[in-house]
Amino acid sequence: MPPGAPPAYAQECGACHLAYPPGLLPARSWQRLAGGLDHHFGTDASLDAATAQSIATWLQAHAARGGRAAEEPPQDRITRAAWFQRKHRHIEPAVWTLPAVRGAAHCAACHEGAARGRFDDDALRQPAGLTPRQRRAWSD
Repeated sequence: MPPGAPPAYAQECGACHLAYPPGLLPARSWQRLAGGLDHHFGTDASLDAATAQSIATWLQAHAARGGRAAEEPPQDRITRAAWFQRKHRHIEPAVWTLPAVRGAAHCAACHEGAARGRFDDDALRQPAGLTPRQRRAWSD
């Protein structure tokens, strides 16, 4: 996670989901997301103007500038980005619906360092509820 995150970022955004590292999306995606908080994926996540501007400025300053995350994903969803899809292609659809996982957007279900912006493959944990076959596939 880049330094200097506005305290409101973790407090406001992190109240509903992981306060995602800004490098997971390009600046234009963050701009659209920050500009549409009144209809943020079906929820009104509106903030006062000063707080919203502070968060938006920080997100855009630390957004992806090159590489795999610089591509704008469909609907500005990290989980629909091509790099995310490639990285998680081995995950069976049933795994995303496990109570311990609750969907692809809940990174911390498997990535212990997600809150710190760390998504290393070496630090993965198997979520509870995997079948024996899924546990074996996880280890491959």
